[in-house]
Amino acid sequence: MAKIPPVVHWVLIAAVLAVGLLLPKWLKSRSQETAPQDSVEVAFRVPVRVETLAPAKLEERLNATGSVLANERIEIVSEISGKVDAILFEEGAKVSAGKVLVRLDTSTLEAERERARFRYELLQREEARQRQLLDDGLLSQQEYEFTVGEMNVLSAELQLRGAQLEKATIRAPFEGIVGLRSVSLGDYVSNDTRITTLQDIDPVKIEFSVPEAYARDLVVGNSIRFRVQGIDEPFEGRIYAAEPSIDPQTRSLTLRALADNPEGNLLPGAFAEVELAVREVEDALSVPSLAIVPELGGKKVYVLEEGRAEPRVVETGIRTETRVQITRGLEPGEQVIVSNIPRLARGIEVEVVEDSAEEPGA
Repeated sequence: MAKIPPVVHWVLIAAVLAVGLLLPKWLKSRSQETAPQDSVEVAFRVPVRVETLAPAKLEERLNATGSVLANERIEIVSEISGKVDAILFEEGAKVSAGKVLVRLDTSTLEAERERARFRYELLQREEARQRQLLDDGLLSQQEYEFTVGEMNVLSAELQLRGAQLEKATIRAPFEGIVGLRSVSLGDYVSNDTRITTLQDIDPVKIEFSVPEAYARDLVVGNSIRFRVQGIDEPFEGRIYAAEPSIDPQTRSLTLRALADNPEGNLLPGAFAEVELAVREVEDALSVPSLAIVPELGGKKVYVLEEGRAEPRVVETGIRTETRVQITRGLEPGEQVIVSNIPRLARGIEVEVVEDSAEEPGA
């Protein structure tokens, strides 16, 4: 047998040692490449929160802006011209209906009425004398009728002076609060001179507008809630009237509500932030708005089925700021995935980290 050279001997020894060192590493890498796919998937499960569907009351609420108006408001003016003789109200005071606010000087009117009365009495005596002459055939019918006509004219003048004297006393037509006065004693006023204002502010009116889309959902009797600046607590009101048509410029409907104001905290002209329920469903299935995935031709949500995310086509109804009603596609008791929505796809394995089942309608 031929003798192996020393160099070859040592090369063979080195090769055996190298194979001994590298073989375990190669086997380990092969075992990792052929490991079960399930172990990889488990490591990359998507963490999600779910919500268990349960029927609950759901209200769709609408926010609008409006103004506070007085229940009744007028400007107090005089129907006749004259000089202010007396001012009988305090600015900002509450007055009852019929309260005398201002009196005008009536001396001229009284003198004119007295003159008309004296002339009327003279004509009454003349008419009686002429009627006797007419009966005796000593006076023509035409002359008698002329006297009667003059007497009727003076009678009408007496009524006019009496009405003017009544209008010289200016009264409050309804109970309310008078404003600041614009006249002083001795001022000469006419029918275009504003003396003061009178407002009934209990209750007050709230006027606001809503988009055309909600016009048929709001009816007389619906309640509203509103706030005004400077007062933390909200106020309650009730719709009592609506315009019979949509404003073609703004495509909105104007409504008015009444609100009690016994303390006088609500002042006419104040800006009002109005909130009202436009639709209400007693036993609604709803999900958070973020759970809805819009897609071409519809909407979907993901539900939890055997540890995987499965898409479900749904139809929606009313909505709030945070939730959307599901009208078709889901059933009570199903678990809807409500987080990590962008990372989901059909069949993706998920890991539930929290169940938000409490009060789905909240």
